[in-house]
Amino acid sequence: MATVVFAPDTFKGTCPSERAAAALARGWRRVRPDDALVEIPQADGGEGTLAAFRAAVPGAELRAAIPPAPGRRARTTRPQVTGPAGEPVAGVWLDLGDGTALCELAAVAGLHLMPALDPLGATSRGLGEVMAAAIDAGCERLVIAIGGSASTDGGIPVLEALGARRPPAGGAIVLTDVTAPLLGPRGAAAVFGPQKGASPEQVVVLERRLEAVAARLGTDPGLPGAGAAGGVGYALAHWGAELVPGAAAVARVSGLEAAAREADLVVTGEGRFDDQSLTGKVVGHALDSFPRVAVVAGQVDADPGCRALALADLSGSVEAAKAEPRRWLEEAGARAAREWGPSLGSGQ
Repeated sequence: MATVVFAPDTFKGTCPSERAAAALARGWRRVRPDDALVEIPQADGGEGTLAAFRAAVPGAELRAAIPPAPGRRARTTRPQVTGPAGEPVAGVWLDLGDGTALCELAAVAGLHLMPALDPLGATSRGLGEVMAAAIDAGCERLVIAIGGSASTDGGIPVLEALGARRPPAGGAIVLTDVTAPLLGPRGAAAVFGPQKGASPEQVVVLERRLEAVAARLGTDPGLPGAGAAGGVGYALAHWGAELVPGAAAVARVSGLEAAAREADLVVTGEGRFDDQSLTGKVVGHALDSFPRVAVVAGQVDADPGCRALALADLSGSVEAAKAEPRRWLEEAGARAAREWGPSLGSGQ
C-alpha cells in the first residue's frame, strides 16, 4: 500500500483546486483502492488561496467586507466592493480566529471576474476596500493574497481605498505568486500585461504608468514580487507589508509540507505547466521542495523533470479538456495509478 498526496493548484477558469484534488483521487482509487490517499488543495496567493486557508484552519469564518445596517444579518453574497470592471462584487475576508484576517485579491479583482478584458481600465480597488473593512473590524494581523489580478495599475487604487489606514499592530504579509519586479522586460506590464489582454502598444502605456507609480512612491521597483498583481505587490510593500512566496505559505498552513515527508508520491498540477510555473507557482514550489513529485496539468508545455500527464493529451484536445475538466482529471488519476502506482516504494 502506498500513500499518495493530491495537492493541485486551481485549474484556472475550469476547476477549483479542491475539486481537482478530489477528481484525481477518485481516478486513482478506481485502480488502486487500497492506497492511502490524502487531498490537500493548494494555492499560491492567487485564486483559491482563501478556500485553501478556510479548509486548513479550524473555525475560520468568512466575514462581510462591509458590515450590514444595524439589525440586519450579514450576507456574504451581497455586492459590496468595487469589482475589477468597476461594477460591485461580493466582498469578503476570512477571519482565521486568532486576530488574523486573510484577504484575497482574486476574489474581488480577479481576471475571471472581467466581463471583457480591459487591460487599461481594470482596477484593483476592491482589494483595498476589503483590507480596509478587515482593519476597521479590528484585525490584529493581515495576510493578503494577491495573485490572479485583472489590472496593471500599480496598486494605487488599493492605497486610495486604504486611505490613512496603516498595517495593524501584528503586521501585514503579502502572498505573491510570482517573483517579478515592477518594471522592465521581466516586469508586470511586459510579462503579464498580454495575459490580461494588452496589445504591444498597450504594454508600452502600462509600463509608463508603472514608471510613474515608482517615481511617485519611491520604493525599490526591483523588489522580488513587486510586479505581482500588476504592481499591487509594489504598492503594498510601500505601504509597509512584507512580500513572501505564497505557495510556500499555503503549503505550510495546509499541512502539505508535513504530509509530503510521509508520502510515497505528491501529485500536483495546474491548468498549464510552462516556464512560468517555476517562478513562484504551486507546481514549481512542489518540485523544488519535495523529493517525490508528479505533475498533472491541462497542458504540459515545458519539461517538469518528473513524471507528468496532460489532460489535453488524454482528451484529444485543449478544448475537450476544458469542457469536462473533472472527467479528464479523474481519467488522469486512473492513468497515473496504473503507470506510476506499481513503482511506489521501490525507489523508482
